[in-house]
Amino acid sequence: MGNADITLRHIARRRPGDLARVFAPEDRSVEVLGWIDTQVTKLERRLDKALRLRVGGELRVLHVEFCFAWRDDVPDRIFEYLGFLFAALRTEAPGDPVPPIESVAVVLSGPRQRLPATGKRRTAWPERRFSGTHFHIDAVYQRTIAELQARGSVFWLAFAPLARDATAAAMRGIVEEIQARATGEERIELYIALLVMAAIDPWGHDLRRELVMLVEDAEDVETEKKLLRSIPAIGAMIAEAERQAAQQAAQQAAQQTAKAIAELLGRLFARRVGRVPTVEEERSIVERAQAIGPVQVEDALLDLEGDALLRWLAQPTRR
Repeated sequence: MGNADITLRHIARRRPGDLARVFAPEDRSVEVLGWIDTQVTKLERRLDKALRLRVGGELRVLHVEFCFAWRDDVPDRIFEYLGFLFAALRTEAPGDPVPPIESVAVVLSGPRQRLPATGKRRTAWPERRFSGTHFHIDAVYQRTIAELQARGSVFWLAFAPLARDATAAAMRGIVEEIQARATGEERIELYIALLVMAAIDPWGHDLRRELVMLVEDAEDVETEKKLLRSIPAIGAMIAEAERQAAQQAAQQAAQQTAKAIAELLGRLFARRVGRVPTVEEERSIVERAQAIGPVQVEDALLDLEGDALLRWLAQPTRR
């Protein structure tokens, strides 16, 4: 998935304890000591997906890999990263024992049949005893809305559009819960994550339109402006997913996200003019967003009044 998981890592950094508690033993206390921000210079690989914990008083490390889709190379990636992480921790504190490391693959899409709870990457000869690594598989797209809510954190609500039983009615409750429990920038980041997850759409729920409307209805214009200003980041994440994940699924996600952008701008147009845009006006809005960026189009939709806005849309698009 590459850098396409940036939005999930960003909101995870706000609530690392909520991430860690789901994967830690239920009968042990969990204390988050911080993210492991280190780097193996020789390999030029950022190691920013691992948490340093104290579980039941013992030092441990949790490595989380967000995977756009379950593919055959996921075990290879987990094993590779684990090697980088082990080397980085060893370099960071020479002579000290490296804490036990638990790896988790959080999978956002994949086959309909249930994935196993544990994956493995064998490195030993087939005649020998197992040698390699085991890792936990958290196929969030195979969870239900209730299972995600039971995890007790708004962080996990961001995955709700992926759930097997996700519906428009369920999304209304999710947006309301996020609005009640999160504030400020975190709420905007969670809304962005909802839109990104809806674009992935592993079950074909097609909840993108409903989510755009729910988010818009729940927020004021200022919050909506901040959300629109984050659209380029969404596009970048989907573009990275196109390069790293299965090409067909990623292209579909990019197209659906582009539609979500068009709908956000189109509904903003309706607020200003008092009607939905015509086909030609919608085409002009999308072309301008592609040519000059959604932020500039959003500014025009907010700053220009009725006739002035229509004249602006009728002018040739300047790149």
